[in-house]
Amino acid sequence: MWNYDSGDEEPASQSDKSELHSTLKTLSSKLEDLSTCNDLIAKHGAALQRSLSELENLKLPAESGEKIKAVNERATLFRITSNAMINACRDFLELAETHSRKWQRTLQYEREQRIRLEETIEQLAKQHNSLERACRGAPGLSSSTTGITNTTKGSVQPSKGEASDEDEETEYFDAMEDAPAFITVTADPKHHRRSGSNLSGASEGHSEDWTLEDNVFESSNQSGYNESTCKDLLPKKRRRTRVPDKPNYSLNLWSIMKNCIGKELSKIPMPVNFNEPLSMLQRLTEDLEYHELLDKAVKCESSTEQMCFVAAFSVSSYSTTVHRTAKPFNPLLGETYELDRLDEFGFRSLCEQVSHHPPAAAHHVFSKRGWTLWQEITIASKFRGKYLSIMPLGAIHLEFHSSGNHYVWRKVTSTVHNIIVGKLWIDQSGEIEIINHKSKDKCQLKFTPYSYFSRDIPRKVTGVVTDADGKAHYVMSGTWDEKMEYSKIVQSSHGNTSSEGKQKTVYQTLTPKVLWKKYPLPENAENMYFFSDLALTLNEPEERVAPTDSRLRPDQRLMENGKWDEANVEKQRLEEKQRAVRRRREAEAVEALEEGKDYEGYIPLWFERKVDPLTGELICIYKGGYWEAKEKQDWSMCPDIF
Repeated sequence: MWNYDSGDEEPASQSDKSELHSTLKTLSSKLEDLSTCNDLIAKHGAALQRSLSELENLKLPAESGEKIKAVNERATLFRITSNAMINACRDFLELAETHSRKWQRTLQYEREQRIRLEETIEQLAKQHNSLERACRGAPGLSSSTTGITNTTKGSVQPSKGEASDEDEETEYFDAMEDAPAFITVTADPKHHRRSGSNLSGASEGHSEDWTLEDNVFESSNQSGYNESTCKDLLPKKRRRTRVPDKPNYSLNLWSIMKNCIGKELSKIPMPVNFNEPLSMLQRLTEDLEYHELLDKAVKCESSTEQMCFVAAFSVSSYSTTVHRTAKPFNPLLGETYELDRLDEFGFRSLCEQVSHHPPAAAHHVFSKRGWTLWQEITIASKFRGKYLSIMPLGAIHLEFHSSGNHYVWRKVTSTVHNIIVGKLWIDQSGEIEIINHKSKDKCQLKFTPYSYFSRDIPRKVTGVVTDADGKAHYVMSGTWDEKMEYSKIVQSSHGNTSSEGKQKTVYQTLTPKVLWKKYPLPENAENMYFFSDLALTLNEPEERVAPTDSRLRPDQRLMENGKWDEANVEKQRLEEKQRAVRRRREAEAVEALEEGKDYEGYIPLWFERKVDPLTGELICIYKGGYWEAKEKQDWSMCPDIF
């Protein structure tokens, strides 16, 4: 998608090399001009003083003589000052000439070091790809080694041989070394006999044994919005099924990003060429694509089984990211996004951008089918050179109305690889700990980072659901881009100690059952930013929404319609408008401080800051009023941000 341009570093270096000489030559020329002016000043100054002296010798009234004398003194001072200025300029030039070689050597050294570093990085990346291709083509690889180069069905992330493994990945994954190690074996459901050893997650071998009775959850999870199994949920309003095809623009991410290493991504001015036509608020709303998992979880009588559905829901939000390497629009402060699916799917969702630096979005979802979800997410992102790290900060809360079960979890780190060379691809890695604060049940999910040397399937997710006493009830297994299964544990035992010194637990389980399976992407998705069926509808124009809604954002709409040049101009206008409002707010804060008054700062419109009693964090909670304002069509309180 984005290719590295080897660039124009060498010609630029030659230009930099002669820049100092050119500057010194210009200074010398200007000094000659000053010397010429000095000679003229001296010549004309002397003539002026002679004329003034002649005037003094004339027989004039005393008053005129005093004035002529004063003018003569001023002319003398002017000449002295001019001479001093010329001397100072000459001293400056001599100093510059004395140090010019030192400056030139220092500058040239730094330029050469930068060029050498960039060339080394590029060369390493190219060698990296060459080694991968050679490794894939080696004839002596065993079948098991060759097999792990295959990606899972429907994925465009590079296979084992195409990806880019990062030496620095331990920076993010150290904590996962403490995750419990376990092995899952499927037991005979009648006799609970051990039927074979299998690494958790590798349950594909049992897929043929599923029956309709054993897998009551599968049918409704595999279908998309238009499948026959969802006929009873057909939307009353016909939603769009496509967006304009993405223009074929030539992009070079490295040319922009190479000067931004280590910076916060939200502070890097990025053209819309690297965006997708959705805002971060709409992207956050995409977490609800598999909301029916929560509708099913409501009906669970067992809190540990309900935890399995919640865990599958937490994983499902990553399935849309596997192809989505473009960047969503950073929302403007005060921007909102609503998704009203109350009649179709029983829920209403509202997002608001509540902070700009750091960028933070508050989200609230109410479902009349028995659950409420809320979160405030701050995106911390760093460009590391070869890859980009995106770290969502903040807790996600989910509460079921009838049981009062209250689940809390946090998101894992996303990494965009191959920024310099090769095809961009995304990996998810880290741990999610889901806690039911009412029953004290826990689920520890591990997102295994990509590794060349692992025999595991790519994008693997594993986990164990335990109760308040630490007893394991279910094993979770699958991938974050395809599907999740759960297996009921019938027996636990301690296995042998691994080479790392950890004792693995062996869980005997019943046959795995599918909890969640990803919907297939719509036809022509590769030309529509790899949007899912839900994503295609998120930016569809809709009446009666708030004037701050992301659907009404002009640069995003222009970009979706393929008018990227106009979109970039509009994006700059909106950002400058936002900066002007921020400067005015800062001036008001200074004025209040000088007057000894309190200044509250920016106050979100639909959310309010409160201390979360469970996490102790200060988060934005929905305070109500939005849907009532929509009903009345009274948006007088909304700011003008577009």
